[in-house]
Amino acid sequence: MRYEYRVIPAPSRGQKAKGLKTAEARFAHAVETVMNDLAGEGWEYLRADTLPSEERQGLTSSTTTFRTLLVFRRPEESDPSPFQPKLLDSAPEPEPQVTPPAAPPQPAPATGAKPELPPLDVPKRPGDRPAG
Repeated sequence: MRYEYRVIPAPSRGQKAKGLKTAEARFAHAVETVMNDLAGEGWEYLRADTLPSEERQGLTSSTTTFRTLLVFRRPEESDPSPFQPKLLDSAPEPEPQVTPPAAPPQPAPATGAKPELPPLDVPKRPGDRPAG
């Protein structure tokens, strides 16, 4: 995913608002207002950085001043990747299981006749006597 970035100077003064009495509360309100305004335009807050800035002072000298910057980002409008569906790795579809047809029902034995049962295969133990 590709992003575009926006870097703005952090507010240096607080912003008055109803109910805010302290300087910290006013400053927090100023930062919050900037962040909410940019969020309304689709920008996501990323971080705050303090960076040195060399500035000219007079005709021949310069000084280093530190600036606090707020960094925001958002997906590039030309980057369609956030809107493209991702295809899953597809496994081959299993073949359907075919069950053989059930055997037709056997007719019930005639009354009075005993059903024929298969012989039991009982193992003999040593020392057993034959029946009879």
